[in-house]
Amino acid sequence: MQQKSKTPSLVWRLNKLLQINAMNLVILIVGVYFIWSITSSLIANPARYLPSPIAVALSSVDMLYKGLLPSYFSDTLVRLVVGSSIGLAAGIPFGLLLGINRTVADTFQPMMNFFQSVSGIAIFPIVVIWWGNSDTTVLVVILYTSFFPIAYTVLSGVREVPIRYIHAAKTLGASRYQIMKDVLLPGSMPHIATGSRLSIGFAWRAVIAGEMLAGREGLGWMIFTGQDADKTTEVILGMILIGVTWIVLDHFLLRPLEADTIERWGLVQR
Repeated sequence: MQQKSKTPSLVWRLNKLLQINAMNLVILIVGVYFIWSITSSLIANPARYLPSPIAVALSSVDMLYKGLLPSYFSDTLVRLVVGSSIGLAAGIPFGLLLGINRTVADTFQPMMNFFQSVSGIAIFPIVVIWWGNSDTTVLVVILYTSFFPIAYTVLSGVREVPIRYIHAAKTLGASRYQIMKDVLLPGSMPHIATGSRLSIGFAWRAVIAGEMLAGREGLGWMIFTGQDADKTTEVILGMILIGVTWIVLDHFLLRPLEADTIERWGLVQR
């Protein structure tokens, strides 16, 4: 009987929280709209410096009608998914392999720290020399940007696994593969979840910058060409799409996965 009386209360609280969040979002959007509109109306030559929200919306309708916006958006998303997926698929086992041996981990950690601190944009010039302004160049930059952060994070997570767990597994006759699968991988899962979210975030920035610098079609290229043609509406539209897309990916996909992974392995209390 007590549980039945609590259930409606939980549902009511959840609905109330969703209503409050939705209301706050509406207030924020309306507030930004009015501030943006007023500022645009007060400055000289708003079409060049700060087009109104209506002008940007009309620009999006025109690009949708021409089929340009869906094409740019899909090209950018495909690059993000392909590049970050390969980077994560290679970086996670690489970090685990390095972490199996403490001496190897201590040797490679400074080097991994060095590469993960050098941004993908910093290596862009040398990659252009190798492959030119091509899709391969953008993909390599995305791979680099997503690989090293996740590999370094996983390596750090493996190093935090208590050494007694590894000794216990060896005492029971576990092989290196079994130690990695049953000890190191579960122990570093929270680091993998957090590192994956960070790596995809870095990869998202690398996609946009790579498209701008390599001249490949996508949201970054749309912003860059809009700036060359003095189409400020397209520049602002691209900025909005980049920000909104990341908010949706992070809030509805990456954050829940990270929270579920951390809760699943019981390393924090919520």
